[in-house]
Amino acid sequence: MHRSFLILIGSMLLLASGCTTTTYEYGDAEPRIDRISAEELARIMPKPIAKLSLDDLVRLSKEANSAEQIMAQIKASDSMYDLTPSQSVELSNKGVDAKVLDFIHERRELALRNNLADEINRREKQRQAEVIRLKSRLWQQQRYYDPFCRGYYGLTPYGYGGYGSHFGLGAGIGRPLGCW
Repeated sequence: MHRSFLILIGSMLLLASGCTTTTYEYGDAEPRIDRISAEELARIMPKPIAKLSLDDLVRLSKEANSAEQIMAQIKASDSMYDLTPSQSVELSNKGVDAKVLDFIHERRELALRNNLADEINRREKQRQAEVIRLKSRLWQQQRYYDPFCRGYYGLTPYGYGGYGSHFGLGAGIGRPLGCW
């Protein structure tokens, strides 16, 4: 009795584990992750263009300009910085306000997000164009092999045969979509 009970439990566990496995249909592959290469990443990353130098930021801070005024000048000059943590600490020690440093980092992060979103959108548009092209190709292949579009031996049920004008069985009314 005990042995048959263990066999029954073991077979139920084996059956349950078989139900939980993931199966793929023939020809399907696991989802592929599209990675960004180092060259693409270098192209996507926002370029640090410091029209207002770091020394200018220190000078403006020592001249008693407010953080808002310095941030406005950074926006007006369209400056972009790629600060390392040690550079941020050094600027803070030289008197640059923490709000300005936060603004610089947030501005760079926002530019990076926008550039990545643009790249993702560009890739998605390419994929959609490829899907449309493949669907069109498939549609053309189906049209070629569809007996209702081509007909057999020049006879079609819609009145347009392959042996001259309007040689067919029907009146040409109600052609299915794609049989033009």
